[in-house]
Amino acid sequence: MGDGAALVDRIAERRAGVGDPGALVGELRRALVLVPYDRGGLWTAEFGGIRWVCGFTDEAALARFAEERAGVEGAGVGAASRSWEYAVFRGARLLDEVIPAMGVPAGVAVNVADPDGAMLFPPVVGIVPDGVAVDADADADVLGGGRGL
Repeated sequence: MGDGAALVDRIAERRAGVGDPGALVGELRRALVLVPYDRGGLWTAEFGGIRWVCGFTDEAALARFAEERAGVEGAGVGAASRSWEYAVFRGARLLDEVIPAMGVPAGVAVNVADPDGAMLFPPVVGIVPDGVAVDADADADVLGGGRGL
């Protein structure tokens, strides 16, 4: 339980168009996720108005990310082989505590350096707590409980 390999398997299933989305989120919640540090905080990136916490299923996936970053930054091979500090979080803690504490719409991006194995977990109902889900009001409107109805 909490094995990054199981999360990788669930991601592969969804990318192939099979598998259960709920099982994928459940696997993320159980998994241990490595999140590198960047200038004293967790490594994040912004895309599409969302702040993404970059997490990895194991040290090999983190190393692939380090190699990509070295190439993007033009820092050469030495930067890729440097030691990267990281924190290890249970996925549930990332989703239930870290994401809400960020104070902006935020989700989790897993294995972002793996073009065929990356997966985004956006800040929506069913993934993050409803209070920070960007679609929480829309769901309430659909159910008849939204403001203005």
